[in-house]
Amino acid sequence: MANQKEVKRLQELAVEMRKKLLYLCGTYEGVVHIGGDLSMTDLLIGLYHYGMTVNPDDIQDPKRDRFILSKGHGAVSMYIAMALRGYFDYDEILRTYGKLDSSFGMHVCKVYLRGAECSTGSLGHGLSIGAGMALAGKRAGNDYRVFCLLSDGECDEGSTWEPALFAPHHRLDHLTVIIDYNRIQSLGWVKEVIDLDPLAEKWRAFGWAVREINGHDPLAIEEALIHVPFEQGRPSCIVAHTVKGKGIDFMENQLVWHYCAPKASELEVALSELEY
Repeated sequence: MANQKEVKRLQELAVEMRKKLLYLCGTYEGVVHIGGDLSMTDLLIGLYHYGMTVNPDDIQDPKRDRFILSKGHGAVSMYIAMALRGYFDYDEILRTYGKLDSSFGMHVCKVYLRGAECSTGSLGHGLSIGAGMALAGKRAGNDYRVFCLLSDGECDEGSTWEPALFAPHHRLDHLTVIIDYNRIQSLGWVKEVIDLDPLAEKWRAFGWAVREINGHDPLAIEEALIHVPFEQGRPSCIVAHTVKGKGIDFMENQLVWHYCAPKASELEVALSELEY
C-alpha cells in the first residue's frame, strides 16, 4: 500500500506536470488536446512514477514493463510524465514540440522518441498492439507487464473490442487496460455520440477482471496498480472515472477544451489556480 508520504509525492508531481502541460499548450501555436491531457495526468504519474517497472537509463531492459498510449493525441502528457521520470529534459519538449524532425510530435513516434514502445495515433489500434506484446511475452516465458491507456471515445470502435475478446481467450493476465473515462470525446458527450454504459460490465462480459476507480485519486490508482493482475488467468481492466480538464475550474467538463489552447490571460488564471 502506498503510504501518505508517497501519495503526497505523487500529488506534487501531478501538480508539476499540470503546470508544465499548461505552459506548453499555452505557448504552442498549433492544435493541442489539453482537456484529455489533464484528465489522464494522475494516471500517467501513477504509472511512470509508481506502478511500472521501468529504467530511463536502460530503455532496452528485457524485464521492463511496456506502456502503450492508445489515445495517442494525449502525447504531450506522456512526454511530460516521462521527462519528470528522467527520460529527457522538459526544456527539450518545450523547444521542439510539433516541429519538423522533433522527437516530440503531436503523436508518439517510436522511431524518434526515446523510450517509446510503439507509434500511436490512430485510435483503436493500441490494445491490439498491447495484446500482441503480451502474447509474445507469455510465449517467450517473460513476465514483463503491458499497460495500455485507452480513451473512452475509442471504445466506440470495433477494433478495440477484437483484442478485448482475444486477450481473455489467451489468458493474458499480464496485460492491463486503463480507460480514461472522462465522458467527453471530440464532438460531444460520449453518452450522446455512442453510449458506453455500463462500461465496466461490458469488459467483465468479455472476460476481463475489472475495477472502477477515481482516476484522480493517487491512492486509488496505486492500490489498483499494486494488485494487477486482479485475477490469475484474466487480463485486468481499470475503468478510471475522470474529468476532462481536471484541475482548472473553467476547463472542467467543457467540450471546447478537447482541442482548444489557453490564451495568455487564461493561462495566467490556470497557473494561478494550480499555484494556489
